[in-house]
Amino acid sequence: TCSTGSSVFALVLGFIGLFGTITTTALPTWKVSAFIGANLVVMEDLWEGLWMNCWRQADIKMQCKMYESMLILPPELQASRGLMVVSIILVVISLLITGCGTRQSKCWGDNIKGKNVTLALGGGLYLLSCLTTLIPVSWVGFTVINNFYNPLFSDAQKRELGSALFIGWATSGVLLITGILILFSYSKRASKDEEPYADAHLLAVRESQKEGSVYLQRTPSSFHKHQEYV
Repeated sequence: TCSTGSSVFALVLGFIGLFGTITTTALPTWKVSAFIGANLVVMEDLWEGLWMNCWRQADIKMQCKMYESMLILPPELQASRGLMVVSIILVVISLLITGCGTRQSKCWGDNIKGKNVTLALGGGLYLLSCLTTLIPVSWVGFTVINNFYNPLFSDAQKRELGSALFIGWATSGVLLITGILILFSYSKRASKDEEPYADAHLLAVRESQKEGSVYLQRTPSSFHKHQEYV
């Protein structure tokens, strides 16, 4: 069915989002060297990530080292580390909750309303994970661009946007689409599940109207019969 297909597609997108958040968090290429001015001659390649930095000069092999302390990181990288970890946790929880909200799941048994609420909660968490992914990559990207055009920074201090930022932006888009798709499926399912109750309510109203009309029809005839008897 269409709902089953959309649920499977949303789960696939959710796994892609999880892979994207993990990749973005792990890659050391949040900031990379800008080959301009003096750095163009030295050809020193420097990468800065959330957990480590890597450097290479000329033909020397790239060397990476973990940060000894988080306090040596600039504020945007410190905040980004925490937000990206939160994003990974949110996507994992969203995947589990969305899986419990599918029709085929046995989490709620035959409780359709419980499954619908669970599905809506999963969609909301996907949207929240989109924000917790978009904010850090956009913050770091803004800082890199702002420092690049800042005349107070030397050419050696200037950086360019790394590949991790682009993966992060793409991942936030995937998470946004996933959340919207799941919430759309929830609204569609909720409206369809409410139709039988609406039909039953209309049927009850019609039955009561019929009983009332029958009562009104019988009352005058009974009254006339009573008068004729008198």
